[in-house]
Amino acid sequence: MATTLKGKTVQSSTAVRYEELSKTAGKENDKQSITLLVTDDAYNFNEYLTLRDRKTHQPQILVNNGAVISERLAEMLNVSVGDTFTVNDENGAQRTIKVAGISEMYIGHFIFMNAQCCEHVFGDQYNTNAYMVRLKDHSNANTERQGAKFMKLAAVRGVVQNTTQKNMVSTIVGSLNQIMEVLILVAVLLAVVILYNLTNLNVSERIRELSTIKVLGFHTSETTMYIYRETILLSLLGILARYGFGEWLHRYIITEVPPDEVMFDPAISWIALGAPAIVVAVALAVLGWIVYRQLETVDMLEALKSVE
Repeated sequence: MATTLKGKTVQSSTAVRYEELSKTAGKENDKQSITLLVTDDAYNFNEYLTLRDRKTHQPQILVNNGAVISERLAEMLNVSVGDTFTVNDENGAQRTIKVAGISEMYIGHFIFMNAQCCEHVFGDQYNTNAYMVRLKDHSNANTERQGAKFMKLAAVRGVVQNTTQKNMVSTIVGSLNQIMEVLILVAVLLAVVILYNLTNLNVSERIRELSTIKVLGFHTSETTMYIYRETILLSLLGILARYGFGEWLHRYIITEVPPDEVMFDPAISWIALGAPAIVVAVALAVLGWIVYRQLETVDMLEALKSVE
């Protein structure tokens, strides 16, 4: 085992305590699996796992009086820093843990402790039963290949790797992306059709009024804005309403779609905020030019002679 850990494919390794805990929680209030990782080298632990706050990216330090837990676990248990919660260990005994930090993590439920906190929570002396291993080649293919080699060793009872969960998340995200692409395309077409029909209806219904304005000496651009100003105002109100409803819908989807052990990043990028407004602005500009051309070529006398 020691020889393999010092092999050419391994960059570094560290001894840890690994344990599977459980908690009844989640959407279906079923049994959730929680991974406990304990180290006596908290200073170098971040070389193997990045523990940080998702919003501020501030590193989460392993302290003696509490544990750092994954953000998805904190959401599921509805706890924050300073709160306590209970879990069941491998023997079914209930343990109480204080939250000292919440770390950004998107796959699985995790609890991280240092050796002193572990001894306080579990009431026994800290001892290691596993190794965390960093490979020089981080690709999924190499991870699976090296995991299979470790499994052949007599001293190894099992290998835990996240390639399966990563593939599952990639599949979910890929499916969501396809659905979102279709919805975005339909939304753009719907916006164009609605704006076009609204503008055409306004022009056709008020053609005598517009012709009268032109006869009185108004320029075509002024006549266009006379009728198009309403469309612009409605579009701006629609964009503002979209920001409120869209944010709620976004949070609902990223909360309800993923399974209990998976978390999607709730942050909204500037592209998601700016792109819809730009699309609507472009559609308004194009339709405004169409209205301008229609009013520029309209036969005012025929329009004024028409019977309403």
